[in-house]
Amino acid sequence: MSTLAEAVSAIRSGPQGARIAAVFDFGGTVVDGLPRRGLARKVFRRGDGRLATLLGGIQRGGTDGDYGRFLHAVEQTWAGATESELEQLGRKAFAKEIYGRLFPEAWQLVRAHQLAGHTVIVVSELTRFQVRPVAERLGIDNVVCTELAVQDGVLTGHPAGAPVWRAGKATAVAEFAANLEIGYVYADSVTDLPLLELATRPTVVDPDPALAAIAVGNDWPILTFRLRRAPRPVDYLRTIAGFAGLIGGALIGVLRKSYTGKRQTMADALMHDATTATLRAIDVQLRVVGAENARAPRPAVFLFNHQSQFDVIIVPKVLDGAVTGIGKKELANHPLFGPLMRFVGVTFIDRTDTERAKAALAPVVSTLRDGLSIAVAPEGTRSFTPGVGPFKKGAFHIAIQAGVPVIPVVVRNAGEIAWRDSPIARPGIVDVAVLAPIDVSGWDPADMDAEVEGVRQLFETTLLNWPEPD
Repeated sequence: MSTLAEAVSAIRSGPQGARIAAVFDFGGTVVDGLPRRGLARKVFRRGDGRLATLLGGIQRGGTDGDYGRFLHAVEQTWAGATESELEQLGRKAFAKEIYGRLFPEAWQLVRAHQLAGHTVIVVSELTRFQVRPVAERLGIDNVVCTELAVQDGVLTGHPAGAPVWRAGKATAVAEFAANLEIGYVYADSVTDLPLLELATRPTVVDPDPALAAIAVGNDWPILTFRLRRAPRPVDYLRTIAGFAGLIGGALIGVLRKSYTGKRQTMADALMHDATTATLRAIDVQLRVVGAENARAPRPAVFLFNHQSQFDVIIVPKVLDGAVTGIGKKELANHPLFGPLMRFVGVTFIDRTDTERAKAALAPVVSTLRDGLSIAVAPEGTRSFTPGVGPFKKGAFHIAIQAGVPVIPVVVRNAGEIAWRDSPIARPGIVDVAVLAPIDVSGWDPADMDAEVEGVRQLFETTLLNWPEPD
C-alpha cells in the first residue's frame, strides 16, 4: 500500500511539463460509484428515465454485463434527446448528486499534476454528459469518453464508433496522447488493465481483487480513498441532536451571561455554548493549527473557505468570541440560524445587487473600528470541490478601510463532514489552519487583483501542503 503523500511527492519530484500525461479513470477513481440500485431506481420511479440512466452508469468497477446494460439504457432513454438537453441534465445531476461523490484525494492528485504542468486527461466508458461537468470543476480540459451518434440534431442512442471500454479505453487514450508521454494512469478495475499498462507509473485506487493481485505482482502503487457515501439513519438522528444542542446551547449561553446586561458578552457566550454543544452532538472534533493567530491581533477580518453549511458552526468555535459575520440575506429568514445570527450582529447582504451589498457593508467598518472582528467567506458561496473558488474583494476593502489585517482560516475537510448542500452531518475530524495575519494597509483598493489572488493561492497551497500540528 502507498500513501497519498507518497504519490504527491512522486509527482513533484518526477518529470515536469506538458509533455507528460496524467490519465484518470472516472468512475471509482475521480468519483465514487453511485448506489447501483437505490438512487437510480428512485429517480426512475419519479419518471425521469434519462436522469436514472445518467446516474446509474456511474459505478465503481463494473463488469461487461454492467456496461452492456448501461448502453442499452442509453438507447432506450436518450434516443431522441438533443445534446443541449443532456448537457443541461448532466450539470443538474452534478450539482444535485454527483459532486458529493468526488474524491478529495483525487482532487489533490489532479492539482499536483496541474501544478507540475502535466497534461491531465479524464477517461471514461461513459459519456461527456456525465464526465465533463466534473472535469470542468477540476479544471481539466481533456476528456476522452464514449461519444454518441447524432442524427438530425438528436441522439440516436447508439455509440458513434467503438465504445471506450477495456482495450478500447487504452486505444482511445493512446490515440489522444499520441504526442505525449503517458507518465501516470490511475484506475480501479481490472477492466482497465490495458489502460494501466500504458503508463510509466501506473497506480491503482481501491482496486477490485483481480486488479489488486496484479498490482502487487507488478509492485504498482496502491492507494486507498475514503468512500463517499450518503448519510446513514444514525447521521440524521445525530444531526437532529446537533440542532437541538445548537438551540439549547444558545439559550444557556445567553442566560449564563444575562446578568452582565452586555449584549456582546451574551453573544459570545451564545456562540461558545451553541457551537460546543452542536459539535459534541454530531461527534465532530476540530484539529486546529495556528490557534494563536485566532486570538491576536484583534480586531481583524477572518477569511475562511466555504465548503458546508456547518462552517457557521466550525469557524465561530475556532475564533471563540468577539467576532461576528457577513451572510447572504436569505439566511436572515432561516428559522434556526436567522435569529441566532441576528443576535450576534451578523450583517446580511443581497449578493444579487452589488450597490445595495456595498451599502450594507459600510457599517461593518465601524464594527471593526469598535473592536469587533468579522468572519467572512470571500468566495461568496460554498464550493463544489475541495478547491477554493475565486475571491470577491469586499472583505479586503473592509479591512483596508478599517485599518485591520486579514487572517486566513483554512478549513480542509468540512465538505466531508457535510456535503455542500446537505444539512446532515457525519462524525469525523475537521482540520483548520489559522494562518499568520496579512497586512493590507499598503494595498491599492483600485488595483489589488494580484494581491487578492495571492491570498486565494495561499489557501490552496495550505490545502495541498497541510502544516504540521502545533
